Amino acid sequence: MNDSANASVIPFKIGDDLGEAAPMQNPAARLHMAEVVRMAEAIVFASAEPVSEKQIASRLPEGTDVEATMRELQQIYSRRGVNLVRVADAWAFRTAGDLAFLMSRDTVQQRKLSRAALEVLAIIAYHQPVTRAEIEDIRGVETSKGTLDTLMETEWVRMRGRRRTPGRPVTYGTTDEFLDHFSLEELRDLPGIDELKGAGLLSTRMPANFSIPLPPADADVLTEDEDALTDIDLEELGLLTPRVTED
Repeated sequence: MNDSANASVIPFKIGDDLGEAAPMQNPAARLHMAEVVRMAEAIVFASAEPVSEKQIASRLPEGTDVEATMRELQQIYSRRGVNLVRVADAWAFRTAGDLAFLMSRDTVQQRKLSRAALEVLAIIAYHQPVTRAEIEDIRGVETSKGTLDTLMETEWVRMRGRRRTPGRPVTYGTTDEFLDHFSLEELRDLPGIDELKGAGLLSTRMPANFSIPLPPADADVLTEDEDALTDIDLEELGLLTPRVTED
């Protein structure tokens, strides 16, 4: 193979950029791990969307420790222009945060969210699962359906289920797209009180008993007071085309 063909290949070696990584005692096992990491790299690189660990595991050799494989690949890319990031239970390559300015001229200008939409988004992120009435109770003002529709159009917010209370109101929660956009691995990575104060988003003179609720560890799991949305619910909410029955 000539030099020009080799120029497009970036050789990776397990341990690159890892500092004092503990070497495997078995050379054969080390070579196997190196090949598995290369395979995982190819799987994620070829996908336009974050790839779930379940999908990765289905394509790697049986018995592969997917978590260890992805963490090693993540460290390999930790000092590069492209980083491997975790989004909920999925993985994706993203431009390194400190180099994002290089892409700014190619980025499509997004419509800015209104203050009301930002407030509702923050409430949903920290209080999910939450109903529209609960959002209004926290904000102290009425929340328009248009505000929730806008957040769902961004694909940062979704309808989770229905609350097991009179009227069975819809509950809202965030999505994996929300985590991906804000570079969060999971909801527990949302900023706490000290971080919000440091960013000037909270007054430093908050009440002594003020607290921020801890988001759920797994936003996809319904709580005990939620029911899953059925096809009938989806039809009523305009999320599913009504079925046509023949006479």
